[in-house]
Amino acid sequence: MLTDRLATLDDLDALRHVMALAIAELQKDFLDPAQIAASRAVMGLDTQLIADGSYFVIEAGGRIAGCGGWSRRATLYGGDHSTDLRDPALLDPAVDAARIRAMYTHPDHARQGVGRRVMALCEAAARDAGFGRAELMATLSGEPLYRACGYVPIERVEAPGPDGVTVPLIRMGKALAAA
Repeated sequence: MLTDRLATLDDLDALRHVMALAIAELQKDFLDPAQIAASRAVMGLDTQLIADGSYFVIEAGGRIAGCGGWSRRATLYGGDHSTDLRDPALLDPAVDAARIRAMYTHPDHARQGVGRRVMALCEAAARDAGFGRAELMATLSGEPLYRACGYVPIERVEAPGPDGVTVPLIRMGKALAAA
């Protein structure tokens, strides 16, 4: 049985572990080894989401099966270490799209409804905060889930990683239906 809760700072090590496994394992069918390695520099945990109370943990049997959050800040993707991508400016729900951020599923729990549960929690919270749209930056491995949840591509980008390696990403968006 899956349960959900907000993440706390006590979860940091476990969250980073799940993220590392997800990056290493779930992208194998989509990226080459150099791109997977570069993904670690592009992706990761943004502790601002935990501080803002907008980062969820999904557990199965007391262990983290997945995680993800939403944000009212301008940053679209990237972790604490990707300072060039971060913009803490607050968005205006009347004109801006909420950001769906840092979605990761433990490989042992892939395709078991974990990602959909995180999406539902994030979208409901963003709607409750007054947002009518949501946007995210999808990995190629995440794109099928986001499409299934109603997100449509806005643009394809190549995120620069170390040593000139780029990581393909897809900016996607969706109108949030009234609850």
